[in-house]
Amino acid sequence: MKAMRFSEFGGPEVLRYEDVELPTPGPGQVRIRVAATSFNGVDANIRAGYMQGPIPVQLPHTPGIDVAGTVDALGEDVETVALGDRVVGFLPMTATGAAAEYVIAPADVLTGAPKSIPLADSAALPLVGLTAWQALFDHGGLTVGQRVLVNGAGGAVGGYAVQLAKEARAHVIATASPRSAVRVKAAGADEVIDHTVTDVTTAVSEPVDLVLNLAPVAPEQLAALLTLIRDGGKLVNTTVWMPAPSDAERDVQGIDLFVRSDADQLADLVARVSTGELVVDVAQRVALADLPALHAQAGAGELPGKVVVLAPSA
Repeated sequence: MKAMRFSEFGGPEVLRYEDVELPTPGPGQVRIRVAATSFNGVDANIRAGYMQGPIPVQLPHTPGIDVAGTVDALGEDVETVALGDRVVGFLPMTATGAAAEYVIAPADVLTGAPKSIPLADSAALPLVGLTAWQALFDHGGLTVGQRVLVNGAGGAVGGYAVQLAKEARAHVIATASPRSAVRVKAAGADEVIDHTVTDVTTAVSEPVDLVLNLAPVAPEQLAALLTLIRDGGKLVNTTVWMPAPSDAERDVQGIDLFVRSDADQLADLVARVSTGELVVDVAQRVALADLPALHAQAGAGELPGKVVVLAPSA
């Protein structure tokens, strides 16, 4: 089968399109005929060798944390999925990824794919959708009527965060650049702040209950966001290389989020997609063979949004 792998850490040029042996599922595992994976920022950091502490991978390594595809073979003791099931999942970050024709996945990370969108597009959901959900509800404790600031709402996580927060009947303030402002507004934001020309700390007129920081801001900018949070509120930060600050005097808690795979939560997100409550936004679809160019495009800051990577068999 074909797979994209790297045998050393480095730039996009270390990615190689190779012939590799077809994998066999072990106990509790299934083999998936991949329809698509997707590009996430962490993929580039893993490839560059920056994540060997929290995400140690063995070389050669195949990237691709998200997967959408069809169950092709079952290992022993698998009862939750069947041959031919169309599934979606968030793969273990240290394991062999889905940038290939086939991939092995633990059965317990998978759930049925949405039926309302193309199977390949489902690969745009797991990691970023779960990040948004866990940030807002598991860590942020967002409830009806609260005010939330989504800093960096123009990205893939931000799009889901805005949608989910609005569905929870929160008041959503979002920061976005002019090129993504229309999309963020369409996702349901009540207020959109152009962070390229406006100081967010002066643009937010009333305190918020929760700040969700998705942007790679400077430490002093992240600290400034604390001033926007009411006493007892929270700041949830997804840029984990920069610890979230807290304000103990006002009981404002800073929380660093490292997303985890959760099949039950993913099933809930899939159900929302199937009913139209949650929109999966795919900006671009590229062939697996073009993954090095996609990594280079991401490194230059030129991605148009969430990108799905199509397997050769798709």
